[in-house]
Amino acid sequence: MTGRDRKEIGDAFAETLGADRVGRHVGLDTRTTFRTGGAADWLLETRSSREAARAVAVCHRLGLPVTLLGGGSNVLVGERGVRGLVVRMRHGAIERAGPGVVRAAGGVTLNGLVRWTVNRGLAGLERWAGTPGTVGGGLHGNAHFQGALLGERLVRAGLADPHGRELQVDAAALELGYDRSRLQRTGEAVLWAEFAVAPGQAAALRQRACASLAYRKRTQPLAAPSAGCIFQNPDPARDHLPEGVPPFAGALIDRVGLKGAAVGGAMVSRLHANFIVSDGRATASDVRRLIENCRAAVRERLGVTLRDEIVYLGEFEWTARGGPGVPQPAGRERTA
Repeated sequence: MTGRDRKEIGDAFAETLGADRVGRHVGLDTRTTFRTGGAADWLLETRSSREAARAVAVCHRLGLPVTLLGGGSNVLVGERGVRGLVVRMRHGAIERAGPGVVRAAGGVTLNGLVRWTVNRGLAGLERWAGTPGTVGGGLHGNAHFQGALLGERLVRAGLADPHGRELQVDAAALELGYDRSRLQRTGEAVLWAEFAVAPGQAAALRQRACASLAYRKRTQPLAAPSAGCIFQNPDPARDHLPEGVPPFAGALIDRVGLKGAAVGGAMVSRLHANFIVSDGRATASDVRRLIENCRAAVRERLGVTLRDEIVYLGEFEWTARGGPGVPQPAGRERTA
């Protein structure tokens, strides 16, 4: 990209979004839960859902790639950074949208939404206490916990398509399933989402939320940088599982003896084998190599091919040196 190109892009952003709203060559390591990775060519941290739609429209006009980012969990950013504009969905409002329905902006954290509903005696979302990321990211990957899917509570959502046009869709139109939604193929951004809630006692709801959070602390390595679960759990209907091994990716990795295995500063957690943690020095390619080591060992020794839950963003040193290709998805957002 030439200096003239950069100036034209910067001028277009300033004209549409305001001066100094979009940063140039901004590091993403501090904006992800893995605390590693390179920089975004351009970064917008949104102040409103409408601003996100305007940014997407500008990029469509300029022919500039767009990547959506929530709180930065469930993603791994390559050392060479992310081309185009990264739209980091931030904050937003929560409100009652009608009887038994709550609306939250796409940039609202799931923890913030849980606190808001619990404090008002509204039941239905308390199990998501402790879930990292945003409403938009949670719907992109249809976040799951203890067999429940976030999309099961969804009523409808407001989206921005890759042209920046806004639309409303019912939950059924989002093609929600385990670790999937239509957002993964369309690149649409979640501007807001409405969830079904019911009257409840705030004290009881708070107790359930605390129990959910306590379970996560007991079973997940929350003290170390990570991206959450790396692999999807295998599907017993599709995958031939070894006898006596439960249908969990972590159990398969544990069975092949890879708890504690390391590459550089990245290590398979000894607490939960479907988590890879960083000692603070891990590069994105360290993590990527370790992921592929786990996948290969489980495939070769147990005959099960693990599928990614984590999303790869940007360009990786390992890819440039001949490792497995990691394409940069346009307009992707995960539980962040």
